[in-house]
Amino acid sequence: MGQWHPACWESDVTGVPRRERRSGEYRWYQPDLLVDRPRLVERELARRIAQVERRIRSLDGPDADVLSSVARFLLRSEAIASSRIEGVAPSAKQVALAELSSSEQVHGLSAQARLVANNLTVVQEASGRLADTDTITAANLERLHAALLADESRLHGIRTRQNWIGGADHHPLDAEFVPPAAEHVPALVADLLDYASGAADSPLVQAAVVHAQFETIHPFSDGNGRVGRALIHTVLTRRGLTTTAVLPISLVLATRKEEYVRGLTDYRFEQASAAGTEDAAISAWVSMFVEAADDAVDQSRRIIHDIHEVRADWEQRLIDHRETQGRRRALRSDSTTAHILDALPSAPVLTVRTTANLFDVSPKAASAALDELAAAEILSTRSIARGARAFVADDLLDLITVAERRLASTRFDTRESPPVRPVPARPQT
Repeated sequence: MGQWHPACWESDVTGVPRRERRSGEYRWYQPDLLVDRPRLVERELARRIAQVERRIRSLDGPDADVLSSVARFLLRSEAIASSRIEGVAPSAKQVALAELSSSEQVHGLSAQARLVANNLTVVQEASGRLADTDTITAANLERLHAALLADESRLHGIRTRQNWIGGADHHPLDAEFVPPAAEHVPALVADLLDYASGAADSPLVQAAVVHAQFETIHPFSDGNGRVGRALIHTVLTRRGLTTTAVLPISLVLATRKEEYVRGLTDYRFEQASAAGTEDAAISAWVSMFVEAADDAVDQSRRIIHDIHEVRADWEQRLIDHRETQGRRRALRSDSTTAHILDALPSAPVLTVRTTANLFDVSPKAASAALDELAAAEILSTRSIARGARAFVADDLLDLITVAERRLASTRFDTRESPPVRPVPARPQT
């Protein structure tokens, strides 16, 4: 079972206030190993897990592409530490324009938007490798961590010193939680990754346990929260619970921070506790995690519904516009205009050049299709450089911003409960 170990902290820092130079006794926690440990959940919880897992699998149906196409915007907060972004969180539109800047010249972008966009591709690639590999290794984990903290090379790699959560900056005496001593971390990480590479538990239980164990070990000097949340998606993808759809469970957990912290605290049971506490502690954490997953399914379905409504509105706008032009013939499904409409959720910002390359058409055909969609008020235009313009699907990007704000509300409705964490500003109407 998990154990608390006493230790003594000898301060060696100078040039900081006296309260930061304290020495004294503290306790660090060593969790139990995961591999070969029997783990049972009570019957009702087991049934609930099966029910929620069926609901998650349903997202990988016909609408999976709809959700996966916008997932990178909803989960872009995992690509970079929000604490390192100063000012207003970049909107989906700013990030989409910043992504465009990798192939086109775009003026007027904020440093925050560029930073998020630059990290998105790297993190997605690292997460994908982690999901596809037969066995997750410490090297895989360190590459994911390095991708998430690309500009902090001094923090890369498994930690070699004690760290802690909360309290003072220079000593762990007032910490909310002190993870295992550094010398125990490599073995604990190896055990965690062995468990994460297998299938001893159901996918949701495994994702819950992997996340809680990782956050308990806290193997890196910084960025543990981001890596731990990425591991949730890694497990769900590896186990086939999500394949194309992406479940925004990490955003739900971030919104329900008090429940989340309480659940992790429950998970870190003490050896001296009464018999049965271990099962109860794990069940309490898993139960909270499963309910967060269920809420994430509801929000995913709402996003899918909203995107379908936007698409239906686009189609009607195009019909109305074509009729005003005396063009009553139905839009051909193989036309460039139809292809753009289908692709907008995954490519909400386009230029003539990117459109021509994406659909293998001439610049003239790309320009004509984009102009038609702009005339139908499906796309707006924005100057991005001298003589160059981008075509933007504002409705879709605003929908994403609204969804992100909703996911940051404890009631998933900003009219009833305002966002409890940094989110982009409300779209202008």
